[in-house]
Amino acid sequence: MSALDRLAATIADRAAADPDSSWTAKLLAKGPEKCAEKFGEEAIEAVIEAVKGDRDRLTSEAADVLYHLLVMCAARGVTLAQIDAELARREGVSGLAEKAGRNR
Repeated sequence: MSALDRLAATIADRAAADPDSSWTAKLLAKGPEKCAEKFGEEAIEAVIEAVKGDRDRLTSEAADVLYHLLVMCAARGVTLAQIDAELARREGVSGLAEKAGRNR
């Protein structure tokens, strides 16, 4: 099991925890919109570190982004397994072709 799989499992477990004892439970209790807001904040922090070129800080912020992405997805009932399946579906497909094939 990868660290990302373990993280997703921990998030799922903590969803039922007391919000006073778990940051994850507290975020989820505030609803999907708050989870999305927090994800956005962390993504911006990662972008800032990428622009600055500080690899250690970028690594740390990227880990925060992945955590908050999974919390945001959990708030809407999207699992890591579903995300993994979507990535697998896209394997071997050009990014340009994949974007052109989207129904938007």
